[in-house]
Amino acid sequence: MKRVIEKTVNLNLIGVNGNAFMIMGVFQRQAKKEGWTPREIQEVLKEAKSKDYNYLLATIENHCEPKDEEV
Repeated sequence: MKRVIEKTVNLNLIGVNGNAFMIMGVFQRQAKKEGWTPREIQEVLKEAKSKDYNYLLATIENHCEPKDEEV
C-alpha cells in the first residue's frame, strides 16, 4: 500500500483503543501537533475511510512511524 502523502507522524498505535474513531482522532491530533496542514490530514483520513476497518487501520498505520525515545 502506498502512502497518500509522503509524511509520517511520530505515533505508535499499539495500545490505542481499536475503535476507528479513536484511531483517526489520535492520528489527527498528532498530525496537527507536528504541523500537518488540515488538507494533508483530511487526505489521509478520506483515503482511510474509503474502504473497510482493516483498510482504515492499514492506511493510518502506514502514515505512522514511531521514533525511538531512548538516547
